Amino acid sequence: MQDPLLVLKKYWNYDSFRPLQEEIIHSVLEKKDTLALLPTGGGKSVCFQVPALCLPGICLVITPLIALMKDQVEQLKKRGIAASAIYSGMPRREIDIMLDNCVFGKVKFLYISPERLKTELFQARVSEMNVSLLAIDEAHCISQWGYDFRPSYLDIAEIYPLLGGEVCKVALTATATKEVRVDLLEKLNFEQSAIFQKSFARKNLSYSVFELENKEQKLFEILNNVKGSGIVYVRSRKETARIATILSRSGISSEYYHAGLGIKERSAKQTNWIQNKVRVMVATNAFGMGIDKPDVRVVIHLDLPDSLEAYYQEAGRAGRDEKNAFAVLLYAQSDIIRLRENFTRAFPSIDFLKRVYQSLANFYKLAVGSSQWQSFDFEVNDFSTSYKLNPYDTFYAIKKLEEQGLILLNESFFKPSVVMFSMSHEEVYRYCIANAKMERVIKGLLRLYGGEMYTEFMKISEHDLAKLIHASVPEVTKTLDYLHKTNVLVYDQLKEKPQLTFLTPRMDAGKLNINKKEFDLRRKSIGTKIESIVGYAQDRNQCRTRIFQEYFDEVAYLNCGVCDRCIQEKKKRKAVLEMDNARSRILESVTGEWIGISELKSNSAIHNDFLFTETLRALLDDTLIELSPDGRVKGKT
Repeated sequence: MQDPLLVLKKYWNYDSFRPLQEEIIHSVLEKKDTLALLPTGGGKSVCFQVPALCLPGICLVITPLIALMKDQVEQLKKRGIAASAIYSGMPRREIDIMLDNCVFGKVKFLYISPERLKTELFQARVSEMNVSLLAIDEAHCISQWGYDFRPSYLDIAEIYPLLGGEVCKVALTATATKEVRVDLLEKLNFEQSAIFQKSFARKNLSYSVFELENKEQKLFEILNNVKGSGIVYVRSRKETARIATILSRSGISSEYYHAGLGIKERSAKQTNWIQNKVRVMVATNAFGMGIDKPDVRVVIHLDLPDSLEAYYQEAGRAGRDEKNAFAVLLYAQSDIIRLRENFTRAFPSIDFLKRVYQSLANFYKLAVGSSQWQSFDFEVNDFSTSYKLNPYDTFYAIKKLEEQGLILLNESFFKPSVVMFSMSHEEVYRYCIANAKMERVIKGLLRLYGGEMYTEFMKISEHDLAKLIHASVPEVTKTLDYLHKTNVLVYDQLKEKPQLTFLTPRMDAGKLNINKKEFDLRRKSIGTKIESIVGYAQDRNQCRTRIFQEYFDEVAYLNCGVCDRCIQEKKKRKAVLEMDNARSRILESVTGEWIGISELKSNSAIHNDFLFTETLRALLDDTLIELSPDGRVKGKT
């Protein structure tokens, strides 16, 4: 077994671990069921990637976020580590070959969504793999009490027998209350587990809340006072563009970002922001996952998030370099009303859920019993317009159908076109002789991407291929599609729209088994979370950091000293001390004889006019001094 510190140095070029990382890694290597609770930016991925590289065999990583999968796979590949990911929208043949590579030891890390664990294809292959470590990321998703419940997480423990032997297991999350932690350990069958929790306090991050109607004016004030990179979170896609335009016109360079933008546009905006070509990113909560930018100085929310967990995650993207940073929440009473209205809307009737499910089946022309694991391009506005449904109500209905384990909707993501030959080299050669019209596309593919296309899927660009063979992109796409249909090759075309996947065979909507008890429990849980973020916003007494610590069941004895509540208390205490000192000086300077106010100010050496005046007024109110009509003062005898 390799030394973890040597692995860290070799692949990450770090000389030491962050707090708790080394302890977590050693716990994993000792084959203890390990739960790691590390705040956003706390280096969770290192806690399973390093031990996996110390061990022989493959590391299976379960995560619900495609963006995070893709980002971590690319980061590992840049370090020379073999990694792959399986997610919705991939053709069966591509998944088949990827799983073969895992069986034959060609892959070190396999990222997979929890929904894929139950497929026959995966279960047949995973039992043949040499799995040394199982990492469960975003582990809070296993609990209905969590803010981002995914029912497929409940089935993770069912694959343990397929892994063979004593596989090391580690679960990781940034946000989990005590209730969620208990649920998590039970559902994962973690026995005699080792639990590591880093403090939820961030000593360099100052939290502030402002209740006001003119939020945009305060936004400008903050961005003008806090220099450096920033994120501004808003609820709607339309608002991202509006706020970014207003900021840019005022001389604050800004971009906007949301899941509805094309992949090239999103990628360009993200790159400009990461490279500090643009100072502020105005975004919906689709922005941030998998983005490692350490020098964000301020995160501002112009709308209330849905929970304290979500707010802690998003605000925590500030100050990852451990330098001073600010997290600011701006709200009005109308925002609280809107949040509560949205909560009511987020739990549509069971009849409406059935109606939306039936409409989806009609939209894609799916027969009862068909289409399990099939993925389709999906745009909620197009779908809801087609069936005269309210798009907001439809979106919430789809989220509830997800929580019932029936479907899965992934936000739009970029998956480039991939190609792999289904025939051998000799068969392709003979095909080209018999089909001269196809020859230039096939030879063009081989010239651009080489013979590896016979053994694995290769990412291709239809544009580059068209340019090489002097053809149009539509002509190339049409030819590749024909070659796919005639089984010469497997061609999976570029995807950049949201993907809706049917996780079960299509059911009769009238017979959908919606668990009303669980539905109502979920409603209660989400309602409690809504009120927790409202309570945080309206709190005028507690240290902000301690609110988070206590919410996540961390015992906290000290205030942070840097949030708005702590700073105000410091100012109050300082003002009291200053006034007490000023009172003493004035009382020492007055006698039973009248003295002019200017002379008294000079004698008492109080140079702050406001402090002197207020202290004088307080002494008069307390009848400790007298003031004559001509403006002179003497001590009360």
